[in-house]
Amino acid sequence: MTSVPPDEAVPEADLESPSDPADSGGARRWGGRLRLLVPVRTPDTRSAVDRLWDGPPHDRLRSWLVTIALTVMAFCIRLVGLGYPRGILFDETYYAKDAYTLLKLGYEGSWPENANELLASGKVDIFTPNPSFIVHPQVGKWLIASGEWLFGMNSFGWRFAALVFGSLMVALVVRLARRVSRSTMVGAIAGFLLCVDGLDFVMSRLALLDIFEAFFIVAAVLAVVIDRDYFRHRLARDLERRGLAGYDGGPGPFVFRPWLVAAGVLFGLAIGTKWNAVFVMASFGVLAVVWSITARRLAGARRQAYRALLLDGVPAFVSLVVLGFLVYVGTWFSWLRTQGGYDRQWGAEHPDSWQVKLLGKPLASLLYYHKEIWDFHNGDYIKHSTHVYAAHPGGWLINARPIGIDAVNGIQAGVDGCPAGSSETCLRVISATGTPTLWWFAALALLVAIAWWVAGRDWRFGVPVVAAMSTYLPWFNYTERSLFFFYAITIIPFTAMCLAMVLGMILGKADSGHRRRQGAIVVGVVLVIVTLNFAFIYPILTDALLTQSQWLMRMWFSSWI
Repeated sequence: MTSVPPDEAVPEADLESPSDPADSGGARRWGGRLRLLVPVRTPDTRSAVDRLWDGPPHDRLRSWLVTIALTVMAFCIRLVGLGYPRGILFDETYYAKDAYTLLKLGYEGSWPENANELLASGKVDIFTPNPSFIVHPQVGKWLIASGEWLFGMNSFGWRFAALVFGSLMVALVVRLARRVSRSTMVGAIAGFLLCVDGLDFVMSRLALLDIFEAFFIVAAVLAVVIDRDYFRHRLARDLERRGLAGYDGGPGPFVFRPWLVAAGVLFGLAIGTKWNAVFVMASFGVLAVVWSITARRLAGARRQAYRALLLDGVPAFVSLVVLGFLVYVGTWFSWLRTQGGYDRQWGAEHPDSWQVKLLGKPLASLLYYHKEIWDFHNGDYIKHSTHVYAAHPGGWLINARPIGIDAVNGIQAGVDGCPAGSSETCLRVISATGTPTLWWFAALALLVAIAWWVAGRDWRFGVPVVAAMSTYLPWFNYTERSLFFFYAITIIPFTAMCLAMVLGMILGKADSGHRRRQGAIVVGVVLVIVTLNFAFIYPILTDALLTQSQWLMRMWFSSWI
């Protein structure tokens, strides 16, 4: 078999791509559904320049209409009853209140012990200027604060930003899946799957940080993927301008990469929401350099392609890591500008420390504060903490242990809408659970994607695999503490994308006749199952009134209770 660069090999079964049948290396057929699980490396016979020019389909207007429609659908589904239940839910007790004091003080202030009850009664300006020790950066809290600024310090206000960013994440997933798969249909499927995921639904309706982190991670990954196409197109344009078929052993030109700069900003904002986004930045920094090497090798650089480690690797490090770090530090602007934040006066109190001499008082204080946060995250208190909803990450991908956000149990018959004369009590719950069938299908699709990426050398599947694993696997280092399923909100955009891409392979080409009709039936059945499953669990996502038996119908496993 002819040797081809790793990211240039293409699978025997193309993803659905009616707009450009040649976009993945020419039309190929597969002879049985099981062949989806058996990747076959097939050389791409197009010229190097044509392969460098490969990009997303050209149905730009249609793709944006699809993107907007799915985003609006997600927004409308999540908007209904956004402010209900009124009052603080779950960890909103930290972030909604921190966000409000950021607005008022510029740093996280403290609140009285009965603050949640007072807020529920409409009393909001009850905080004190005394600083509160916080364990996460400020970006997500500033976004929550934007909703409070618009709509007030109430449940609708502090949840509004999560609604907006959770809905916009659907748009990002559509664009990312479309660009990677080279198919608007696949992008639409991925976006729709995210629309009807229970975990994404709940997290888009709570004032927690994780939905914002997930948004910035998906946005940053999209920027890196756009950079891949941008860089390859620049090389193709340079070859065409010079009338060359390849660089004949030369490394090719230096290319300024604006999309990597954008990715650095977005990764900085992601890390400025929660620190664990750093693992995704590191993974895609490596991937960006690998893609640069393979692009230059495809362009004829041969052994000189490894000069990309300098030509592209150093600028990529500056764009992603250095710029990302500067953006991260900049996200602490209000804490640095004011004087009352926790540990803010440490530099003034330790003028002879090496940190102050090297960085100055404000930055030295910020550095010391980070040490305090790090010690908290790795201290005995966290390591020995327990929680009834603790979920080992080994079960996250199959939705093994959802987390309860709110519950009102034991509602008697005739009270609060519970049917009069009923022989059982009622309850209201909000469970942060994924749509089970979606997560199960997506877990299987992830295995298929790994096979296509590793054995099939298909770069497209590598994107969601690397993204999902870099947000997932690091958690196994922290299993001695209580971890929770809602952290997996950063995983589902990429595993849903894996499922959409596998469904795209099942669907096949628009002109494949009977094969296409068979694939459409399979894809349609999967989407209907997931959608009906979402509708079935909707009451336990929205605090709807249920009898005990109605609730138990939705608790398929004892680990869900």
